Amino acid sequence: MKNKKIILIGPIYPYKGGISHYTGLMCRELSKRHDVEMISYKMQYPKFLFHKEQRDYSNDSFKIEGAKYLLHTANPFNIVRTARYIRRKKPDLVVIQWWHPYFAPCYFLLTRFMGRQNVVFVCHNVFPHERFLLDKALIRLALSGGSHFIVHAAKEAEELTKIQANPDYVVTPHPTYNAFRFEGMGREQARETLHIGSEERILLFFGYVREYKGLKYLLRAMPKICREDEKVRLWVVGEFGTDREDYLNLIRELGIENRVQVRDAYTPDREVEKYFAAADLVVLPYTSATQSGIVQIAYGFTKPVVVTDVGGLPDVVKDGETGYIVEPENPQAIAEAAVRFFREDQAQRMQGNIEKEAYRFSWERMAEVLEGFMGE
Repeated sequence: MKNKKIILIGPIYPYKGGISHYTGLMCRELSKRHDVEMISYKMQYPKFLFHKEQRDYSNDSFKIEGAKYLLHTANPFNIVRTARYIRRKKPDLVVIQWWHPYFAPCYFLLTRFMGRQNVVFVCHNVFPHERFLLDKALIRLALSGGSHFIVHAAKEAEELTKIQANPDYVVTPHPTYNAFRFEGMGREQARETLHIGSEERILLFFGYVREYKGLKYLLRAMPKICREDEKVRLWVVGEFGTDREDYLNLIRELGIENRVQVRDAYTPDREVEKYFAAADLVVLPYTSATQSGIVQIAYGFTKPVVVTDVGGLPDVVKDGETGYIVEPENPQAIAEAAVRFFREDQAQRMQGNIEKEAYRFSWERMAEVLEGFMGE
């Protein structure tokens, strides 16, 4: 395919979070093949909606040179100006990251005023994790400006068809985040950094702690895991909300204080590597989900996973091959999967299976999917 003009819209460095990493990596891959212009936000969320710091300048490894921070998501005059700027560029494709109805008014105006364009919405989740009144109407409004859609799970495709009549979409796996291997740490080096013994068996729960992520079910699985295997430890690495004390109280009630290590803080990009390199098994005990970048970070370090049978998580895990799929809200099932993994010494075999899946989860494949929306 000859070089095409692509405009990519979404969060990138210095904005925090998985979608920022995703957009930056997508931009890098597309730029190998095409003329890509990256447009990000001059204001992403107003402070009254997002009280924590939205940016992290501590690591510029995901920085995109030449990116333009043009879009103020709450200023209609700015949005219209940005739309007209895009129209003047006459791109072959406009790719927009979608994940929350907050952006609906912004993207509705943007797509209406940029003229007739070939627009792809990359839907990280069609509906938000926490639903609210009128969200469906807002989402329908925003996505009506799309010509094509990418979703990362069959369940998300079903959600898309509820608000769009016969949408043109492709279901493709969430690509792997292998860009966190900054130092090439091995298991032992990472464990020395974190003061973890080489004989310890480490379960990792990583990322923002939210109710739907089901951490309490993993904690309730720990007493059984500990009875079966005295070498297992759980590391919980991620920012808690206002319910931090509830989780700490649960840990005390279960009597597992000496088997659970809690790191309550945002994890800068360069700090991610040591936790995944040190871990043996990554656990996502979610009660609901669309898909999760945590699985893809784990795969980037060839780490097997335990996921629950919700949303798009089963789409990216081959049960018994690259990890385990268990019933949600079931501590017994989580415990049995973890105990089985260590008892049967599955690490090396599963790591090999993850490596065989490399192309399926590659950014190269994602670029090919996007190229399919542009024709020859």
